[in-house]
Amino acid sequence: MRFDAMDLKLYDTLTREKRVFKPLDPANVRMYVCGPTVYDFAHIGNARPVIVFDVLFRLLRHIYGEKHVTYVRNITDVDDKINARAAEEYPDLPLNEAIRKVTEKTDRQFHEDVAALGCLPPTVEPRATEHIVEMRALIDRLVASGNAYVAEDNVLFSVPSMPDYGRLSKRPLDEMIAGARVEVAPYKRDAMDFVLWKPSKPGEPAWPSPAGIKTPGRPGWHIECSAMSWKHLGEEFDIHGGGIDLVFPHHENEIAQSRCAFHTPVMANYWMHNGFLQVEGEKMSKSLGNFVTIHELLHTSKFGSNHWHGYVLRLAMLMTHYRQPIDWTIERLVEARRTLKAWIDCAEGFDENPVPVPMELISALSDDLNTPAMLNVMHQLYRETRHRTNPDASIRLASALKWLGVWNGEYSNDIYGYGIKVGEGPADADVRPYIEARNAARKAKDFKKADSIRDELTRMHVVLKDAKDSATGELITTWEYVP
Repeated sequence: MRFDAMDLKLYDTLTREKRVFKPLDPANVRMYVCGPTVYDFAHIGNARPVIVFDVLFRLLRHIYGEKHVTYVRNITDVDDKINARAAEEYPDLPLNEAIRKVTEKTDRQFHEDVAALGCLPPTVEPRATEHIVEMRALIDRLVASGNAYVAEDNVLFSVPSMPDYGRLSKRPLDEMIAGARVEVAPYKRDAMDFVLWKPSKPGEPAWPSPAGIKTPGRPGWHIECSAMSWKHLGEEFDIHGGGIDLVFPHHENEIAQSRCAFHTPVMANYWMHNGFLQVEGEKMSKSLGNFVTIHELLHTSKFGSNHWHGYVLRLAMLMTHYRQPIDWTIERLVEARRTLKAWIDCAEGFDENPVPVPMELISALSDDLNTPAMLNVMHQLYRETRHRTNPDASIRLASALKWLGVWNGEYSNDIYGYGIKVGEGPADADVRPYIEARNAARKAKDFKKADSIRDELTRMHVVLKDAKDSATGELITTWEYVP
């Protein structure tokens, strides 16, 4: 059975509808996704677009061929946040030297983290500082066309010069002004006008300015992505992606810059955005103490008294459709690890002679990356393997796991939580997340889920004992390993 590329449908934020995907050139499918600003370790919210668009990258390569898909994900390495972090961490160094240390360390950690999440490297990964020439060229075009102007060594985009500004976010003007937290400046012609270029302060990164400005300066954030996408994908391309928080002002401003510079009807034909992420039901923030980085999840016990394998984090992220909000909980991670363990137990040893990716898996994802439907396919393959109703199910399951990026064919104690197969008992850090998830389910009166977690621990030779604290009356759960 051949998969028909016309079956791929994607939700377009610009038109607010699910549309059949038709690339500008099937031999050169092009996608741009906003990448990290390298001033701090990437948090778990940053991981969501990385994983979501990695799945889309895999799907596009499967449909159109690996050599016919270009995926660009940028690195923002010039930004006020970077300057502030550099001054804070290395106060005794010249700012430019401190900036280099911060960006190199953060960039290296980002790549290690996303590789652990099973993500493929993008085709091109441009850095903002390597595209200053393109930024200046775009700015000169905008000034020449009357869409931008020079004021006190700044170059600003004139929002009123673009009549249909705001089509992506579809917000009233007063909401856009509030949402953008616009900088109030006397040299602005309109409150909504935004910076394309600004003069650098002493010690900050600086380059020769565009538009005849003699004072050295540096680019604004929005112009960076317009320049990098133009350089590597052209004036128009197929898909632009990112988190929902980037719709306004960042993506709205990208559209304004690129369309006005090139006089094109669109910048990208499809705009895709993943939903927000919360942690245990609350917005993630350092002030609430629930700010967690990918690195901490992978290597420390900050979240759930345990570290988590990157494949578990990836599967946990895919358990919710990409456009829906996601609640990042310990219970979710426990469920993802339990599920992945069961799948790998059935697939291990059957990946040496791989078969094509199951067509029903591709069909599920081709409906706007419907990962819940994809999970149903995986569970069906697992059931067929367990009940031996399909002699090829184990091979197909192994192929699907590897294609989805949640397994590399090797056994890992970290995926399982501990080494059951070699007869060793778990540490408390391995069992505690299960207990916390079970207690949370009991508190929510979801006794079916609580019982299933207890059953899973029983299969792991872990016996639970519930008792009430004599002083507080609170439930206390202890455990022991019974080989």
